[in-house]
Amino acid sequence: MLTKRIIACLDVNRGRVVKGVQFVDLVDAGDPAALAARHAREGADEIVLLDITATQEGRQTLLETVRRTARRFFIPFTVGGGIRSGDDAARVFEAGADKVSVNSAALADPSLIDAIGCSFGAQAVVVAIDARRDPQAVDPVRDAQVFVHGGRKPAGRRAVEWARQAEARGAGEVLLTSMDADGMRTGFDCELTAAVSEAVNIPVIASGGAGSVDHFVDVFRRGKADAALAASIFHFGVSSARALKEDLARAGVPVRLLC
Repeated sequence: MLTKRIIACLDVNRGRVVKGVQFVDLVDAGDPAALAARHAREGADEIVLLDITATQEGRQTLLETVRRTARRFFIPFTVGGGIRSGDDAARVFEAGADKVSVNSAALADPSLIDAIGCSFGAQAVVVAIDARRDPQAVDPVRDAQVFVHGGRKPAGRRAVEWARQAEARGAGEVLLTSMDADGMRTGFDCELTAAVSEAVNIPVIASGGAGSVDHFVDVFRRGKADAALAASIFHFGVSSARALKEDLARAGVPVRLLC
């Protein structure tokens, strides 16, 4: 049985890690390189760094921050934010990333997924989807809407259909963030995660809402996620990846434990 991955996320703004609630009210959480090194030591399977204002500000990813962070650990490292071309992706890989995450730019031009995949392999392309349930729809979950530019602008696409198209274009993974649950620590949106997981054959990373071990158990079982991402509970000492994975193993969830 494949193990479930636990991923620590660093949302970076102006070179510092920040965390908010539902994409607003950001507070400082520390230095990205130091936090990434700590999470890696404590057993995280992967690190994701998202430059959350690069697209909004129309600039490239903070490459020096990526370089400085990549030097501190030896687990898979995904970087997103401000990647609008194959050349942008190449610079991020050269700075130390193992994968790149694309969001707004891929929605504007889906061929970006093809271009990065053809050059670096599907395993290196993560399509990030920021989604919010549509309360006006007949099926609020399956009709959940995609948002771009840091969750500020509706994209006019449904999350499930966009995930399918991203897979068809050659994405290796989907990083699905529930905007409704983000930062709330009340649990992942398991229904939305399951809807996307059932629609594609590539791994789905659940994001948004982590607050307890039970939330992770729930998203792996009911949400059918392949991996789960968290930020607040790791950054602010609620739990460590090591403690979380030990609890998950006791609950019967297959995870990679530290030796």
